[in-house]
Order: sequence, then C-alpha cells, then structure tokens
Amino acid sequence: MNDFTKILDKARELEAKVKESQEKIKNIKVEGVSGSKSVKVTLDGEGEMVKIEIANEMLKEEKSIIEDLIVAAHNNAKIQLKSITAEEISKATGGLGIPGFKWPL
Repeated sequence: MNDFTKILDKARELEAKVKESQEKIKNIKVEGVSGSKSVKVTLDGEGEMVKIEIANEMLKEEKSIIEDLIVAAHNNAKIQLKSITAEEISKATGGLGIPGFKWPL
C-alpha cells in the first residue's frame, strides 16, 4: 500500500506542476514577423492573435502580398509558441514523455 501512496503523491505533484505551467503559458506573448519585419503578429499563450502590426509602406502593396505576409507572420509566431510551450511542459514533467498528451496548439 505504501508504494501506491507514493505513486499517488507523485501523480498529484505532477498534476500541480502541469497546472502551474498552464498558468505560465497563458501569460506568454510571442511575436511572429515576416516581410523584413514589415508585418508582426502577436499571439498569447493559448494561440489567440492579440495584435497585428503592418508597416505603413506595406499598405501600398497588393492585397494578396499583405495577406501572405500576415499568414507567414502568424505561422512564425505559432512555431515559437509551440517551442516555448513544449519547453515549459517539459520543465513541469521533468522531461517525461506523457503518451497521448498534446498541447492544444
């Protein structure tokens, strides 16, 4: 029974660490850029776009070019967010691979 108690204690500890990491992740802000930094997109830790900046000189470009740069900046930010999120979860789990666990991004 003692081993089972230890397992439960470790599981509770891991759960607390993961919850703490989730709270930290919510506060993360990442910025993706494209077009020589002429388009910037900011995402929060949950992957929601919270800001977009387009340089004035870009407004003279064709609509399709601006659209492509927005998508590229968003994708750049999302890659950064996935990396930071994975790192944060790894810290919480001590590098344990949790089968089937995927962060919602």
